[in-house]
Amino acid sequence: MTTATSILDAITVPVSEGRAIPDAATRETIGYAPIHTLADLESAVSAARAAQPAWDGLGHAERSRVLHAIADDIDAHAEELAVILSREQGKPLDGPNARFEVGACAVWTRSAADTVLEPEVVFEAGAARAEVHYGALGVVGAIGPWNWPMMISVWQIAPSLRMGNTVVVKPSGFTPLSVLALVEIFNRHLPAGVLTAVTGDREIGSTLAAHPGVDKIMFTGSTPTGRKIVEASAQNLARLTLELGGNDAGIVLPGTDVAAHAEDLFWGIFINTGQTCAALKRLYVHDSVYDETVEALAHLARTMPMGRGLDEGNVLGPLQNQNQFDIVQRLVEDARARGARIVAGGEPAADLGPLFFQPTVVADIADGAALVDEEQFGPAIPVIRYSDVDDAISRANAAEQGLGASVWSDDPEAALAVAQRLQAGTVWINQHGVLNPQVPFGGTKSSGYGQEFGVAGLKAVAAPKVISR
Repeated sequence: MTTATSILDAITVPVSEGRAIPDAATRETIGYAPIHTLADLESAVSAARAAQPAWDGLGHAERSRVLHAIADDIDAHAEELAVILSREQGKPLDGPNARFEVGACAVWTRSAADTVLEPEVVFEAGAARAEVHYGALGVVGAIGPWNWPMMISVWQIAPSLRMGNTVVVKPSGFTPLSVLALVEIFNRHLPAGVLTAVTGDREIGSTLAAHPGVDKIMFTGSTPTGRKIVEASAQNLARLTLELGGNDAGIVLPGTDVAAHAEDLFWGIFINTGQTCAALKRLYVHDSVYDETVEALAHLARTMPMGRGLDEGNVLGPLQNQNQFDIVQRLVEDARARGARIVAGGEPAADLGPLFFQPTVVADIADGAALVDEEQFGPAIPVIRYSDVDDAISRANAAEQGLGASVWSDDPEAALAVAQRLQAGTVWINQHGVLNPQVPFGGTKSSGYGQEFGVAGLKAVAAPKVISR
């Protein structure tokens, strides 16, 4: 099965049985996603519970072998997966987008397979010894977002399977085909019941979160929905990993060579057309380099190719859905009404399609404006001037979210000193949003709790057991 339609044919249902899923750029129908019911969810959880003991019994080495075979299959079908993703989500094939995301799926799957989690000796004195061992939890419910639907699903699925759990996946209603395509590849190698995708509305997600047959919930999405999942999990006491919204701040320190960092700054902001939880959302820039920074970002915003994702050369795409387009437009219009200076963009790119918005750089704006205080999750960056570093740190920390932050400087000691004072799960220096499958990632404050990736990520989907003797 190597044709561009083979996976799509495998996951779509007849028009009479499914829900039409549009191309994000053209709004043409790509295919039809199944409409699952609560009865389908019950069947999926029951199958997962039945399949879990045998899957766990295979042992780490065999599960790792299977994950490597899956990663190889992802690579073998990378282009057709990328095309489905590009059409449904909107991100272009080129740049840090669809092909990049599919490649990351293979990388993270192999990383989960290869990460070693040994028993830990926590006490030893004479004949006395205490060890912590890590085993399977049982059934993991994975609820994913629409912005990086394949990659974030792998972050949830691969480590869970590696540790001997079975998984029930609930994809976003905006991007079900991408996740169904990924699950199709996984299930070519997995026993029945080990991994099941259940598509549907919010009722499916809330029921999964509260289901008595689920031992762990992994959720990536908005903070309000995360709070509802916490409430729902009181019904089953499921363990939680929550990666919620972010309003990440970046601080450019005085004396920084802005030209040397401009492109990294740009992609820290505009990766996936700004639709990334850990993208840079607020940029605080010192007086001495403010104008230079604004103009460098504006130049890149004006010249980066934007358009339909399947057209080679484009690196920015549309907003994925109408609601997110409306949010971005509202926030930019509010900034304009407040007297902020729109240096680049600021308008819909209607000639490209209904959900395209020009990459936008907004200067002469301050805290208190909606574009600064709210997470825009789109291609618009407020650049805020400051003169005192302590004040910039205070303003950066004022947000209720704490997912990521960054410091930009050519002085390593000064950058580290500021990084240590920023309240975020990850603070990057001279980069933003760069992730590594071996480096733990997670938020603080209202950006959620729990960590993913590497050893920490395996522990998050495992049941610790202390053996003392």
